[in-house]
Amino acid sequence: MSAAVSAASTSVPAAVPMSNPGAQLSVEQQQQIAAAQAQAAAQAQFGVPPAAPQASASLYVGELDPSVTEAMLFEMFNTIGPVASIRVCRDAVTRRSLGYAYVNFHNVLDGERALDTLNYTVIKNKPCRIMWSQRDPALRKTGTGNIFIKNLDKSIDNKALHDTFNVFGNILSCKVAMEDGSSKGYGFVHYETAEAAENAIKHVNGMLLKDKKVYVGHHIPKKERQSKLEEIKAKFTNIYVKNLDTEVSLEEFSEIFARFGKITSVVITTDENGNSKGFGFVNYENHEEAANAVNELHDTDLKGKKLFVARAQKKHEREEELRRQYEQAKMEKLNKYQGVNLYIKNLEDDIDDEKLRQEFSVYGVITSAKVMRDERDQSKGFGFVCFSSPDEATKAVTEMNGRMIGNKPIYVALAQRKDVRKSQLEAQINQRNQIRMQQQQQAAVGMGAGAYMPVGYAHPGTYGRLGRPAHFYGGVGMINAVPGTTPNIRTNNYNMVNRSNGRPQNAPQNAGRPNASNRGARNQYQPTKQHNQYSQNNRVANGQGLSNSRNSATASQSSSSAISSVFDTRKFVGVSPEAQKQLLGEQLFPKISDRQPELAGKITGMLLEMDNAELLHLLENKAALDSKVDEAVSVLKQHAMATGQNFPDSE
Repeated sequence: MSAAVSAASTSVPAAVPMSNPGAQLSVEQQQQIAAAQAQAAAQAQFGVPPAAPQASASLYVGELDPSVTEAMLFEMFNTIGPVASIRVCRDAVTRRSLGYAYVNFHNVLDGERALDTLNYTVIKNKPCRIMWSQRDPALRKTGTGNIFIKNLDKSIDNKALHDTFNVFGNILSCKVAMEDGSSKGYGFVHYETAEAAENAIKHVNGMLLKDKKVYVGHHIPKKERQSKLEEIKAKFTNIYVKNLDTEVSLEEFSEIFARFGKITSVVITTDENGNSKGFGFVNYENHEEAANAVNELHDTDLKGKKLFVARAQKKHEREEELRRQYEQAKMEKLNKYQGVNLYIKNLEDDIDDEKLRQEFSVYGVITSAKVMRDERDQSKGFGFVCFSSPDEATKAVTEMNGRMIGNKPIYVALAQRKDVRKSQLEAQINQRNQIRMQQQQQAAVGMGAGAYMPVGYAHPGTYGRLGRPAHFYGGVGMINAVPGTTPNIRTNNYNMVNRSNGRPQNAPQNAGRPNASNRGARNQYQPTKQHNQYSQNNRVANGQGLSNSRNSATASQSSSSAISSVFDTRKFVGVSPEAQKQLLGEQLFPKISDRQPELAGKITGMLLEMDNAELLHLLENKAALDSKVDEAVSVLKQHAMATGQNFPDSE
């Protein structure tokens, strides 16, 4: 299907609704559209006929700059008449404009005026192309009235082509094929009737346009063109000869091929100085003679050089064949190294090919090992190791992934193609986004379903491992928690969850909801004695860090003694991993508060990135927990020094 036809191939309803009207249109523009819709509805209700009744008053607007929005189009088309709706079509994932839009009027007269007066109007330095939205697939597929024009001058654009062919009939679509902003020398015009197309071919074919003789004919679909091309290939008469000696003259060249049949033309390609380029063409009168010459002369010697003789191909044929050969060689190479080629990253700068080979040589026979380098011969920090068998590669992945080489733990995995990695990353990102949205929805409902966060407790999965500080959750009303800064905390004063029934005690209705009036205030839970709970008062002081009172430390110390030092693992039965982290966090937080009351929230979140088995060990082994707490404090202190923040001293 031609470009002119395919441009209209996307069908839309007569009134295309906007996915999010408020995203692009101003309030005033939305009100104007609503008023026009209300007027049309009133006319229909009271039997007032429209100005020009027709099934559709929908226009297709193409050739748009990606930055064009619905608001820009509304300002342009609303000058013609009341606009029912406007939609710029966008990519479903990236939300980038696809370069075309649909504008719906309430009556066809406004659409006709817009088509006559606004077609090829320049928007963002690009002339737009307007046509009726074609929803009848039969008209597009049959190609009736569609003509093809080639050998166009580079200066002829869509408007010039439309003005030239508009005299022969009503044009549905008109387009000049473009590449990188310049004409490709051909275009398409789709007429409403076959008679108009025949009239255009009769009067314009062979005529001069801008001093160039143009060809005008019926558009032939790609499938039909390919079938005809196969017939031409099977009955070729023109042959291509390369690897000619530059001393071979045209007379010698002609004599060599003349013995196989009558030649209609022969040429040796030369440069601007008249010197031979080493290749030429020979055209025979019939196919049998050309085929005989190819069979007899291919791979024969002429003046010490082996000739290449084959059917002459057009440029696009050669490009397609080369592309197919490249893809085939690429797939063969990928299949050859599938399961045996390893990707290694996080390498130190002093690791070279030989050192990389030595590290992996114990696992099998290595066919190649290479560290990737930039143009300055500096290591990029990753490389590849190829084994002779998949078993050896699998063993190397199992043993070497995460192992320290120098001062860095390396990452080892099977090498993947770029497109495979890209699709996997997109899938992972989409999955993470879905999980994040689910967590946000659950948090928006509130914490009254039996789970709660103590003050300063970190939600699982939101903290980095030891070695880099991450987000800090200061409670249900936390906002703007940014790494390396103190979060702004909103007040939520209510009693904590009763463990006997899993419901919050005396929780206000707005608990867990943002409250702008409480921004920057204290974040407190009000514990009750009978529930063995703890509290902590965190103050935000202009982003300078958290300050704690002695009373909060005393409260947390007294609460920790009431919690058993041995965790009952039976609570894990039938519980999701997120809920298991919640339970472990509830046990860890008071123990960490004993030593680091101000940093307990951050340290708890950092430790929750560890495996559950390791966390259970920390609950049972005070020395191991103290060691991890000291390590986390050291990391936080280094980060505070690096970012110029005050680091609170533990009491």
